[in-house]
Amino acid sequence: MTRFPTEITLTGPIRWPAQMLAAQEYSGHASIHDADTADQLGLAGAPIEAPTHFSQFDPLAVLVWGENWFEHGCISGHFTTMVVEGEGVEATLALDDAGVGHITAKKTDGAVVMTGTATIGPDHPETELEARRARQRPPAELFIIDQMEIGMRRSSGNVTVDHATNNGQLYPFSLDEKLARITEPHEWYTAEGGARSPWGRAVLPMEMLSVLAHKVGVGWPIRSPALGLFLDLEVRLLDGPVFVGQHYAVDSEIVGLSESRRTESYWTRTTLTDVDTDIVVAEVLLHSGMFKESYPGYPADRLT
Repeated sequence: MTRFPTEITLTGPIRWPAQMLAAQEYSGHASIHDADTADQLGLAGAPIEAPTHFSQFDPLAVLVWGENWFEHGCISGHFTTMVVEGEGVEATLALDDAGVGHITAKKTDGAVVMTGTATIGPDHPETELEARRARQRPPAELFIIDQMEIGMRRSSGNVTVDHATNNGQLYPFSLDEKLARITEPHEWYTAEGGARSPWGRAVLPMEMLSVLAHKVGVGWPIRSPALGLFLDLEVRLLDGPVFVGQHYAVDSEIVGLSESRRTESYWTRTTLTDVDTDIVVAEVLLHSGMFKESYPGYPADRLT
């Protein structure tokens, strides 16, 4: 691709993301996306699931890289401010002369929701999360995820996301229900329109790759009850697209442990392997944080 030595900035329209995890349950209790539960943590409201914001970057990335975005694209984001339903969000992609897209999502009041990178492979430059992981220091002492170790592996078996089936307690909605409220609809995501896509099949939106990767709980040894949220997320297509209704072997590994003043957190890398071709089509890197104050057994003198 021929590049000019200049930066190009693309800004999408303001969108109003929808809350679709109000009924989410894990470990037998409601999640942070439940209004009452969020209130107990002193939050302004029940936050919208973080991957939702990825969809606002898809049209901008396709303007830059075309259909290759769904084959070799990578979106890597750090979440800084929670969004509740009814708040408007604007997405911007600034492409530098090295071909790296620097992405930002902001609320209408200027609060930054997410920052990160959008890149195209197969030879990606350093992503937002690669840079962040390199700066992480080992945790001092853990009380919620103390039984976890780097290198732990789990398999979710063969997993699929089709149009009509509810995706379970962690993601209590179907793809069709998501598409009815997605911020950026596209015909390639639908059953009918997918037949007219370059691949002749419906493709999963980038935000739904996170659902595919995490819809089946893998049973990490996390002390309960404790409430968590997404801190960082990267979706990297190695040999996409990822198709609606296709079965993928989902395998996860713990690749990092860390903590902050308010959370203990762990990094999970999940690979999606097409069961028909045995090709790894995508990787999802997730940094999950557990609120220290949500765990009743947390030492009171450490909650400062």
